[in-house]
Amino acid sequence: MSVLRLMFSRRWIITTLLVVVGSIICFRLGLWQLERLEQRHAFNDHYLTTSSLPTLVLTSAPSEDLTVMEYRSILVTGTYDFENQVGLRNRVHNNLPGHHLLTPLILADGSAILVERGWVPAGGAGQPSEWQDYDQPGVVTIRGVIRLGQTGSEIGGVPDPTLAPGQSALKLWNRINVERIAQQLPYPLLPVFVQPDVNPTLTEPPYPSQPEVIIDDGPHLGYALQWFAFAGLLLFGYPFVYLRQQTEKEEK
Repeated sequence: MSVLRLMFSRRWIITTLLVVVGSIICFRLGLWQLERLEQRHAFNDHYLTTSSLPTLVLTSAPSEDLTVMEYRSILVTGTYDFENQVGLRNRVHNNLPGHHLLTPLILADGSAILVERGWVPAGGAGQPSEWQDYDQPGVVTIRGVIRLGQTGSEIGGVPDPTLAPGQSALKLWNRINVERIAQQLPYPLLPVFVQPDVNPTLTEPPYPSQPEVIIDDGPHLGYALQWFAFAGLLLFGYPFVYLRQQTEKEEK
């Protein structure tokens, strides 16, 4: 009787099926890591392309599609609307808890763009009722980068609740959901937000921040090779283990 038939015999069928299923799972995980690698390459190409574009100067709603310009440098001028300002929960600065202020900037044509002005402490003046301590009245010009909002469930974190009966707006948010925030504003809102450039000389909040972007392949190729190796060990190593056990059994 051949080794293959013996491995699929009644005595060994469950073990053999578990090995086959395990091999398939490992192989699929390897493919998934290769897909992640392709996504990483696409992000790297996008970031390098958009971040090298000339600074977009914005004083009113543009005709271009801003949603394809994430990480492009932007210079935007307008007036903050502090009445409709909101905060982002659970932000940390120097290991201190706080909020990020997210303020609509009204442009010359009456439309607006959200500006993530930065971190303020959670206690004291960090409360929504005291955010006016951080107001910047008058016309301001902000230099920063264009960012996309967070709407999909795949982003992670706790989703923002829907409005309760009688509630017209959420003051504190978990994520920057530009689409939902736009629904509680009395004017058109552009579909992106601005993260101002970091200013290390600031001594008073709000403190803006931007993510550190690392352009490399990440660990995905290494992980893919590991999963493929595991699949090979299971699929091709199992017959050798089986033969060894059979040989030891016959020698006894």
